[in-house]
Amino acid sequence: SDLSTESELCYPHLGNSSCRRIVRSHSVSVLLHIILSSISVLTVTLNLLVIISISHFRKLHTPTNFLLLSLAVSDFSVGFVWVFMIFLIDGCWFLGAGWCVFRTVFSYISTAASIGTVVLISVDRYVVVCDPMHYQTKVTKNRANICIVLCWVGSTVFHTVMLKDNIEYPGGFDYCAGGCTVYLPPFAGVIDLIFSFIIPFSIIVVLYVRVFMVAVSQAQAMRSHVTVVTLQSSLKVNRSELKAARALGVVVVVFLLCLTPLYIVLLTTGFGVKNLSSYIFVAGLFYFNSLLNPVIYVFLYPWFRKCVKCVLSLQILKSGSSEANIL
Repeated sequence: SDLSTESELCYPHLGNSSCRRIVRSHSVSVLLHIILSSISVLTVTLNLLVIISISHFRKLHTPTNFLLLSLAVSDFSVGFVWVFMIFLIDGCWFLGAGWCVFRTVFSYISTAASIGTVVLISVDRYVVVCDPMHYQTKVTKNRANICIVLCWVGSTVFHTVMLKDNIEYPGGFDYCAGGCTVYLPPFAGVIDLIFSFIIPFSIIVVLYVRVFMVAVSQAQAMRSHVTVVTLQSSLKVNRSELKAARALGVVVVVFLLCLTPLYIVLLTTGFGVKNLSSYIFVAGLFYFNSLLNPVIYVFLYPWFRKCVKCVLSLQILKSGSSEANIL
C-alpha cells in the first residue's frame, strides 16, 4: 500500500508535504496530452498566420484589421498558456514558483487583452453601422492603434496590481510541494469579475444588439424598395460593412459563449475554486476560443484564405508582395 500512495505524490520523497497527483490510466493520459498539444500548436500556428497576413499586406492595414491583429496577438499568447496547461495536466507543477507566477500573470494579461479587444471590435462595428457618415473621421488607424496600446497596457497594469501578492511571494500560497496556486484577495476577485466580465459583457451585448437592429431595419428597407436612388450608394457602402459586422458578430457571440461559463463557475464557487476539474474545463473552453477565432476567419474572410496561400507558398518573400491586392 505504501507504493500505491507513493505513486500518487508529485514528490514522493517529500511525503505528506507533497501535492497529490491526478492518477489516470496511461491511454487517457496520452490522449489528453495529444489533444492539448494539438490545440496549442494549432492556436499558435493559425494566429501566427493572421499576424503575418495583416502585418504584411498593406491593403489590410485598416482600423478593423488592426483590432483583429491585436486579438490574434492575444490568442497567439494563449496558445502558449496551453503549454502550461499540459504541464498541469496531472495536477503537479514541476517548473518552480517563478514559472508558476509567470504562467499566472501571462495568462491573465493575454485573456484580459483579448476581452478588451473584443470590446473595441464591438465599438468599431457600432460606429460603422450606426454612424457610417462619420466612420472615416471617427475611427482612424492612429486612434485604433492608441486604443489597442491602451488596452494592452491597461491589462498589464491591472493584473500586475491584482496579482501583486503572487508576484511578491512566488509559491507562497501553495498548500503543498508541486502546486501552482493563484491567490486573489476576495475584493480583487470581485473587482476582476466587474472589470473582466460584467462591464465588457454589457458593452459588447448592448452595442451588438444595436448593430443587429440597424442591420435588420436596413435589410427590410432594401427589400421594400422604398430606397430613393440617392440612398443607393450609401446602402452599398453599408452592405459590405454589414457583412463585416455579421462576420465579427460570429466572433463576438462565440467569444461570449466561451467566456461566460468560466465566470459562472467562479461566481458559484465564490472565487475559491473547489472543484479543479470543472474549473479546468471552463478555463480550457475560454482558452479554446483563441483557436476558434482564426478558424472563423478562414470560413468568413476570403482575404484570409488568400493570405494563407501566399504565406504557405512563400510568395510573401517576393519583393513588392506587400502591395498585392489581396481583397
